[in-house]
Amino acid sequence: MNRDGDRRPPAFWWLAALFSLFVLFLYGPILAIVVLSFQGPSGGLTFPMNGVSTFWFSKLWQGVGVVDIWAAFGRSLRLGAVVMLLTVLLALPAGLAFRKRFVGQGALFYVAVASLIVPSIVVSLGIGLEFRIIDDAVKALAEGTGWGFLRGYETAAGLYTSALGAHLTWTLPFGLLILFAVFNRFNPAYEEAARDLGATPGRTLRHVVLPIIAPSLVGVALFGFTLSWDEVARTSQAIGGRNTLPLELQGLTTTVTTPEIYALGTVTTGLSLAVIGVALAGVMILRRRRAAASR
Repeated sequence: MNRDGDRRPPAFWWLAALFSLFVLFLYGPILAIVVLSFQGPSGGLTFPMNGVSTFWFSKLWQGVGVVDIWAAFGRSLRLGAVVMLLTVLLALPAGLAFRKRFVGQGALFYVAVASLIVPSIVVSLGIGLEFRIIDDAVKALAEGTGWGFLRGYETAAGLYTSALGAHLTWTLPFGLLILFAVFNRFNPAYEEAARDLGATPGRTLRHVVLPIIAPSLVGVALFGFTLSWDEVARTSQAIGGRNTLPLELQGLTTTVTTPEIYALGTVTTGLSLAVIGVALAGVMILRRRRAAASR
């Protein structure tokens, strides 16, 4: 019953049931993977569970077959951190620039967000082809000139070149759209007050604008990391010779037939939740500091 004592209409319960089914559909598979990862040594890939233990986590720690899963884990973690940093550093000045109109603003906006419309695998193929053309050009140059420092050249594609570019085509548009929304609600009176008090544009940005939008920047960073952390399609053709964790996990789904792969999924999900928790804690701390400073 609601506050007025009236009974809720039947439509409310139908919508509540529909929403509950949606949540179950969305998070049910994750919950099933987490539960099945805690099976005993004789556990399988389906219910019912055979015992309860952390056996498969200890097996995961020893390595998954011939795949160096922890090296792939580290590569994904480092790439995600770089993507997160660059997403914030590039999206912030872009968001500030779009606060004022300039020639070509509309065209630049559509170019910036176009990669959200193009299928991810097409973006990956295009970036992979671009770097193959670069490799062929460098090798032809080495053969034509005989320059010794180019003899050992193999490829320019790698974690911090082609893969980084592929991930930024995914994270930067999201970061830009978030900051568009933030600056659309930003009250310019704060900046005007700072200028009236003699603050330079740099000091206004540093001491007024950035503290106010800091929680939103944390959100942009969170988007950047999480989108990079589990990206498969944009990485598949642009990674070079060493896979990230999602690609290794995709490959393991066809070879690993034990709950060990569920244990790996639980670990990666736990890391994603930890990043979200740290980001939310950071937002809360920033809000409390801002509230304390305004008293």
